[in-house]
This record gives sequence, C-alpha cells and structure tokens, in this order.
Amino acid sequence: MTKQCKYPWTDVSVEELYHYIGLIFYMDVVRMYSVADYWRQDPFFSVPFPSTVMSMDRYHAILCNLHLSDPNADENDGDTLFKVKSLMDSIRQACSAHYQPRRNVVVSERFVLRKVKPVIKAKLGFRFFVLIDSSNGYTADVSVYKTSFPPRPGFSYGTVMSLLDAKALGSGYHVYMDDFYTTPKLMKDLFALKFGACGMYRDQRKDFPRNKSNPLTEKSTRGSYRWIRDGPVVFVKWMDRPEVSICSTIHQAYTGEHVERKVRRQGSRKTKSIPCPAPVSAYSQHIVEVDPFDQLLQYYIMHYNSLKWYKKVFLQFLDIAAANAFILHKEQGGKLTHKKFMDQLIEELCSVSEEVPEQSSIQVEHLPVSGALLESHTATTGRQACSQCKKQDIRQLTPWKCQACHVFLCVEVDRNCFLDWHKNIACSGL
Repeated sequence: MTKQCKYPWTDVSVEELYHYIGLIFYMDVVRMYSVADYWRQDPFFSVPFPSTVMSMDRYHAILCNLHLSDPNADENDGDTLFKVKSLMDSIRQACSAHYQPRRNVVVSERFVLRKVKPVIKAKLGFRFFVLIDSSNGYTADVSVYKTSFPPRPGFSYGTVMSLLDAKALGSGYHVYMDDFYTTPKLMKDLFALKFGACGMYRDQRKDFPRNKSNPLTEKSTRGSYRWIRDGPVVFVKWMDRPEVSICSTIHQAYTGEHVERKVRRQGSRKTKSIPCPAPVSAYSQHIVEVDPFDQLLQYYIMHYNSLKWYKKVFLQFLDIAAANAFILHKEQGGKLTHKKFMDQLIEELCSVSEEVPEQSSIQVEHLPVSGALLESHTATTGRQACSQCKKQDIRQLTPWKCQACHVFLCVEVDRNCFLDWHKNIACSGL
C-alpha cells in the first residue's frame, strides 16, 4: 500500500479491478470538469452511474495504490522498465497473437499530446513507439522508453529493429517511418532482412548522399525532383513547399504519379497538376491513415498531472487494448461504431444490468472532509478557494470541502462558510 494514501485499503478482487478499468473508460466517454463531479450529488449536474460501481474513496484508493509489479519483491537488475515489464510483455504477446498485420506497416511514436514542446513530453516520463498496420491502425507491437535516461547511441535504429521481429512477423513487409528513424544503415539492414522500407530523412544528417552536380534550388520549379541511388536505396529530393527528402528500398524514383497543388498565377490561385515521386506518393498514402484512438492519457493528465510514469503507461496500455479490440471487431465484420463499442465494453467491465438504480437511493452525507487526495498535497492542491467567500469577492484558501457537494468551504471558529453555504441551499429549495 502507498504510504501517503489517506484512503482506507482492502484487497482488490479481479471483478473489482474490471469495474475500476470500466470506470476509467467511462470517464473518457462521459467528460466532466473534475473527477469529483462523477460522484457529485446535485439534482442538475450529477451522473448516477459511477456511484453504482464503487465509491469515490474506493476509486481513489485503487488509483493511489496502483502498481504494475510488486514494489517489495521486484528488483531493478539494471532494467529501467522493470515496473511495467510484466504487463508490457503480456500486451505485446496479445497484440501479435490475435492479428497478423497486412503488408504495409508504420513505425511511429504513439503520443496523445503530439503538438506540445519536447520539455512537456519529457515530463510524462516515457515514450511509446509502436508498429501499426497502416490499413486499419492496429497496434502490432510496442516499445517503451523511459525518458529519465538519455537516449543511447543508435536509439532510433534499435527502436525500429526491436519492433520488426522477423521470427514473429515473418518477412516481406513494407515499413514506413518518419525522419526520426531513417538512416542509410537502417534502410540497408532492413533490406538484408527482407523488409522493404520507405522514410523521410533529414538533409543535415551524415552518411546521406548529396547530388552536387544538379541540386534543387529555391528557383527550381515546383514538382521538380532529383534522385540518386546507393545500392538498394534510392534517395529522392522533391521541390514542394517545403522541400521533401525521402528514401526507399521499395519504389523507383518516379513512375508517373501527379498531385494537385494550388499555385499563384497572374494574381490568383489556381490548381495545377505537378509530378510526384513514387516514394512520396506511397508515404503519404500510408502515414496519414495512422490515427489511433488514444485519448485516455490526455484526459487523465488534465486531472492528475502528478501521476506516476508507470500509471501513465498503464493508461496507454488500456488505450491500445481497447483500440485493438475495436479494430478486430470491425475486421470480423462487426457493425458497431467506436462509441457504441466503448459503451458495450464499459457495460461488460462494470457488470451493468440494463436498469441503473435511481440516484435518490444513493445517500451521501453533507460533512466536511479533507480536499487532499494524498497527505503530501495538504498544503498545495489540497487547499482551494472557498466558494462561499468567493460570493463576497474574497479569496480564502481552505483544506475542507463538502463530501456530498464537492465544494471547498471554510470551517473555522470565526468563519463557518460550510454552514452558511448549506443554509443558502436549503433556502433555495435545493
């Protein structure tokens, strides 16, 4: 049990753990302003379902004490991922056992907050790399990297190689990747393993060949391209906005494809068809189709920004499991939409009957309780502005809140906002 968790603890049964996971998915489907709002007893804004599954205290007790390994028994042994290794191995095995990817796959970083600064990404504590079937978004394999340790040399190379296990997958796949991974060595080594590869690359990286005799310039016509071959790899530069650098062991440099672009002519913008190299056309086709359903982590960060890194990994695993399950449902001819599928999954996890008990049967007393989830939060996030004082344009922090209303209120010898607040509610008929 986590030492600083203030909630009473009893052992969790398998059924109760399913209920807890079901509530996590429910909170993703039904969005509220705060986690406490799911247990709020209010005739206008409350939702009755969570209270029928478990109490808020029990929910927080499980969250506080959630571990993916035994913290007393497991040892590091130099493995930075030992806290999540057991579950990660199970997820990887399940991903590969239930589905064989089609020919075109994508190596990508599975990340919800894709547009945030790198320093914010680092605060999450980990990075998720995945192998995805580009035809449907199915996650075929996972690799986790802990960001508190600096990347080792050849990190991106090792990430791709760890995801492309020829013994498990077989060979003959076409792998698409962005410029974080692509190097001439990786392309040639994948070709030797009978994996075709296509990826964007960064011009400034070493070991990439350069065509100095007839290079593209700023004055080159849009749609112009140059290419050079090095063994099995063809390197192509294409004039677009911005200029594109791509290499491939699958495609020829150009096979007649065209794309439409808006160009300015005589003061107006018109559509023009311009040549497009084959690797660029194929890359655009397969990369843009990767759109996983990962939203849980983003939603939880809003409410639990101090969540331990391994708990965030747990949420990512839940996202992957649910997304893959939905994709398998569609692959097998299922007709449910993603929303309907998640609704049914939540019902099954929470063992819900068709009839939900009336909210009026659930009684929560109006008593002052601590607003801190953990003892260490008592002086920080556990103290919030009193709602009664706000009405008088006074900002007064208090550690107390009503366990039924989930409103922070002062309880002092000379200032009992808790009593005044509930008197006003009674007078208003609520």
